[in-house]
Amino acid sequence: MFLRRMKAELPTADQTLPGRPLPMPVADRHEVLGTPLKGPFPAGTEVAVFGMGCFWGAERLFWTLPGVYTTSVGYAGGSTPNPTYEEVCSGMTGHTEAVQVVYDPSTISYQDLLKVFWENHDPTQGMRQGNDVGTQYRSAIYASTDEQLATAQASRDAFAPIVASAGKGEITTEIAPLGDYFFAETYHQQYLAPTKNPDGWCGIGPNGMTCPVGVARMGG
Repeated sequence: MFLRRMKAELPTADQTLPGRPLPMPVADRHEVLGTPLKGPFPAGTEVAVFGMGCFWGAERLFWTLPGVYTTSVGYAGGSTPNPTYEEVCSGMTGHTEAVQVVYDPSTISYQDLLKVFWENHDPTQGMRQGNDVGTQYRSAIYASTDEQLATAQASRDAFAPIVASAGKGEITTEIAPLGDYFFAETYHQQYLAPTKNPDGWCGIGPNGMTCPVGVARMGG
């Protein structure tokens, strides 16, 4: 019963695991794009972070977009420094599975990224996404600038009537300023790349609703 409760509720500060000072070692290069996973990133690029359930499928959605420089998967929105996947799944770090997207705003806008985010998961499910249950699967947008924060909130308000008309409940997506983003283990990075797991599968995908922001331009 305790585990079930913890998977549905965020831990308090005194409940979170202590973590560790050293960051998770990750590969230097993106398995698909060939670009660096870590910064510093090229001048003019911007960073966006999204949580939309299992981060494997979410990352694949974003690395196909033109204008995206690199992507990675990690943990955001929690308190435990440099957590492991097992710690995050315990519900005792406060983190959600997240995708970091580094993009060129002259090619693809933040609104375009938000459109992909809103249209490819169910943002009404609270601490779960489909059959994946727990705080680490909650829907979230973590903004790296004040402008991103305002744009994300406006996109939620624009999408809410469409979600309601589809017979779903209220949007539960957490929208907040980006705190620390911690890289996930290397085996999670670009997990669904053809060169790593050609038969891999993740349930993230179109939800049948159209968000009236941006113009999604999916690549091959």
